[in-house]
Amino acid sequence: MSLTRRQVTSAAVAALPLAVAAAGPALAAPHRGPRTLHIAGDSTAAQKYADAAPETGWGTALPFFLREDVTVANHAVNGRSSKSFIDEGRLAAILDVIRPGDLLLVQFGHNDEKAADPTRYTEPWTTFQDCLRQYLDGARSRGAQPVLATPVERRKFDADGDAVSTHGDYPASMRALATAERVALLDIQARSIALWQRLGVEETKRYFNWTATEQDNTHFNPPGAIAVARLVAGALLHRRVITPRDVRRLGAAIPESWITWPSA
Repeated sequence: MSLTRRQVTSAAVAALPLAVAAAGPALAAPHRGPRTLHIAGDSTAAQKYADAAPETGWGTALPFFLREDVTVANHAVNGRSSKSFIDEGRLAAILDVIRPGDLLLVQFGHNDEKAADPTRYTEPWTTFQDCLRQYLDGARSRGAQPVLATPVERRKFDADGDAVSTHGDYPASMRALATAERVALLDIQARSIALWQRLGVEETKRYFNWTATEQDNTHFNPPGAIAVARLVAGALLHRRVITPRDVRRLGAAIPESWITWPSA
């Protein structure tokens, strides 16, 4: 289903320039001392290696927008859902090293939608929320702060050139859980679909992993990863998970050359 004009406008408000979005009656109390932002997620966020270039996860670009006191530990892995990430022991590995004051940023949905794969599939209003609660409870039990992020939107447009949502009920389910659990929510689905709508059908190809041999409308190239990482950093600031002193370069151009793909 394509977005209505009202939905696009609402999403665009969520993606306002950071100077506006960060405004509010009060900011979060500054965290004292260094901390780590741990990412639990899938291939849209994951570190890519030389054999996958130019494909780039947004988690690779996120450190460009955070100051040195906030270290990014990117645990995201290709193909994982909120369920399979837990079943493979990856959440347990994060909880072994996470410290009081750290952040656990959780973004899933792309692979939870794989109804034909029981190792990954979760139902949005039941098992998806059940799995997400394990991340929330685990982080809280260790004195860390959990943060939920709705899944970044794919590149899909209808015949009228309107950006189309592809994630079904998963974003709405995560929003409802964040409200119920009183957890900060980064609505990256809304912010990203508003960005794709603004860029349009042809311009968005410059942000996804379109090459001479592949037309990938899910994964990003360096410009796309940088753009989504900027949305994530802006949402972290807007939701007062971090403070203005924790961010940098939010309005600056980031050279694509800063993205690197290490050997596997």
